Amino acid sequence: MLMTSPLPHVPVMLDRVTELLVDTPDGVYVDLTLGAAGHAHEICTQRVERHGRAHLVGLDRDPDALELARQRLADLDDRVEVQLTHARFDRLDEVLDGLGIDTVAAVLMDLGISSMHVDRADRGFSYRQEGPLDMRMDPTQSTTAGEIVNTYERNEIARLLRRHGDEKFADRIARAIVAARPLGSTTELAEVVKHAIPAAARRTGGHPATRTFQALRIAVNDELEALAAVLPLAIERLAPGGVCLALSYHSLEDRLVKRAFADAASGCICPRGLPVCACGRVPLVDHVVRRPERPDAVETDRNPRAAAARLRAVRRVPESRS
Repeated sequence: MLMTSPLPHVPVMLDRVTELLVDTPDGVYVDLTLGAAGHAHEICTQRVERHGRAHLVGLDRDPDALELARQRLADLDDRVEVQLTHARFDRLDEVLDGLGIDTVAAVLMDLGISSMHVDRADRGFSYRQEGPLDMRMDPTQSTTAGEIVNTYERNEIARLLRRHGDEKFADRIARAIVAARPLGSTTELAEVVKHAIPAAARRTGGHPATRTFQALRIAVNDELEALAAVLPLAIERLAPGGVCLALSYHSLEDRLVKRAFADAASGCICPRGLPVCACGRVPLVDHVVRRPERPDAVETDRNPRAAAARLRAVRRVPESRS
């Protein structure tokens, strides 16, 4: 059942995100993780005030989220052009080419999982509510968390728990999962994970299934592969003065963003000692926010799920674009 709440997901660091993305040239604003359009609505409203118009291209892999976004954006006036697409964000080039768009003024990616997913038991993302072992952000895709836990080899499960969840008890959990097959629900899996972890370790660090559920969600949705692919695409599409901003929620995401932004901001990579540059490499961007910014205490008190957010941003260097 589609949720119809007017704003089921509270946009994180809304004022700061809006400030950075409104302060860009007139042009297309791309929201790569549109969700319920909380960020997009405010950014478009303020871009109209700044430029007299706004043009939003919104992507989301979840068709339910796109419908919520359409409802949320419906009250924008006719100075805002809105084009929404059901697509994973690493299809950015394909989407922009199909719309005849070359460069963009602003790009937002609000990564991780939204409350509209966690709060719906039928989507299978939460270990606190009984639901199917699903975890697909795009319900049209084939692989589910149930397929992973019920069919993958023990060593493969342990590997993805270590890689995507930094789970130090990955081997114990993988053995317990295989022994308990078939597993049919989120709460059943959470209990298996809980009892696989030593009692002393369960007394600290939050719910013992947190890392396992994160790892499965990332694996089901190919989140890190998609993020690594889209970051250079988004930077390359920026017009001079355009800003790319990322909100990440765990170290795996933030590390990819940090590396991609640092790589785009670096210049010559020739070995030291060469009398002249032979590589011809020039920086594509400058850092706008190099050290990650975090939500303040007021916001995290109001919205505890914002506490993990880390904001980074870069701006396209005018001279870099041919």
